[in-house]
Amino acid sequence: MSYNDPISDLLTIIRNGKMAQHRYVDVIISKIKLSIVKILKEKGFIENYIVNDEKRKIRVFLKYTATREAVIQGLKRLSKPGLRRYTSYQKIPQIFGGMGLMILSTSQGVIDGEEARALKVGGELLCCVW
Repeated sequence: MSYNDPISDLLTIIRNGKMAQHRYVDVIISKIKLSIVKILKEKGFIENYIVNDEKRKIRVFLKYTATREAVIQGLKRLSKPGLRRYTSYQKIPQIFGGMGLMILSTSQGVIDGEEARALKVGGELLCCVW
């Protein structure tokens, strides 16, 4: 288990669960992971999530199509502990012409790329999902 980069840990657990076609995955809770999971739920990349405070875990229910294909096709960590990547709101990249999702950590909290452009705030590029 990774203790240096909890965001990469979250993305890897979701990626592995998707490839194994699990119904859900369990992740150790933190504020930033919970923020990322909330954004994934709002944008329709995951079905739901449940927070268990006693066990300090988040259960993330993965979303699949009728033919049992995962809705999440890919996850990529952009800013790493060894190399942080920051951007202004004008230069926030679009993933697959707007079909993907960019997640940023800004002064307004953890938000997606569209919201960051609307609020005109830049920040650290955490990850992208498509």
